Amino acid sequence: MARAYALLGPTASGKSALAVKLAAKLPVEIISLDSALVYRGMDIGTAKPGVELRAQVPHHLIDIIDPDQSYSAGRWREEAVRIAGEVLGRKKIPLLVGGTMLYYRALIAGLDALPQADARVRAEIDTMAAERGWPAVHAELRKVDPEAAQRIAPNDPQRIQRALEVWKLTGKPLSSLQGVARPELPFQLKGVALLPDRALLHQRIEKRFDAMLRMGLLDEVKRLRKKYRLDAAMPSMRAVGYRQAWEFLEGEIDEATMRARAVTATRQLAKRQLTWLRSFPDLLRLDAGGTQDPADALRLLLEDHSFL
Repeated sequence: MARAYALLGPTASGKSALAVKLAAKLPVEIISLDSALVYRGMDIGTAKPGVELRAQVPHHLIDIIDPDQSYSAGRWREEAVRIAGEVLGRKKIPLLVGGTMLYYRALIAGLDALPQADARVRAEIDTMAAERGWPAVHAELRKVDPEAAQRIAPNDPQRIQRALEVWKLTGKPLSSLQGVARPELPFQLKGVALLPDRALLHQRIEKRFDAMLRMGLLDEVKRLRKKYRLDAAMPSMRAVGYRQAWEFLEGEIDEATMRARAVTATRQLAKRQLTWLRSFPDLLRLDAGGTQDPADALRLLLEDHSFL
């Protein structure tokens, strides 16, 4: 059976740089595995590959919807499987690259048999959060679904709400309903995980956000707010960096607080991504001695003969 590959890792771990180096050695087409890269106009804050790079190496599932639209893991899975098949048909290698672990789990474990959102239940949870705070709601989630609570940060209201909503609607923990359907993929999939040194990763995160600010992240968010009918609750504007920029532009926080919150939120995101990575079976794990230089990681990849 034909084989496709997934290159996973926490944010700022060097996935994109490694993928491009790999594409210089092998006939690769890159399929984005990133829930933020689907949005048009969100370029700086997502570290989106530039137009010139995308002209050199084919990239897919980037810039496919406007930021005021919604996009699901189910839709991503369907389109990623289709595109991977087309890439294989061109006698090239599909390489899925990104850090949206929900997408990867949907790919390998199928979609979740979960109930639709319920406005009444969500309102109840919102009221509880307003009265007691989201950490307290997270503690309630830990009582009924400790596995989901372990994966979800106490300051991640969207995911806390969804997990608790599922429990209230079904009487079953979210973790028991996820990945119920396990359809076979039309190709073999080999996953590779970049596991950088934590201290170095934290430095990269901080430097990268500072670079985004210098490149004009705030102006980018201003343009998006002017062009589209956005609000702070939309998935696109809840992305790390954009959420904090929105709060600054609303006058809720000053610039120093915005930067500090964005860096902290990105570190928390990376921690959650690493937790997900440890839960996935059969990943080839790469740790380039703490330096995580993309060239070193590439060498390790190429020495894995099953990859070629």
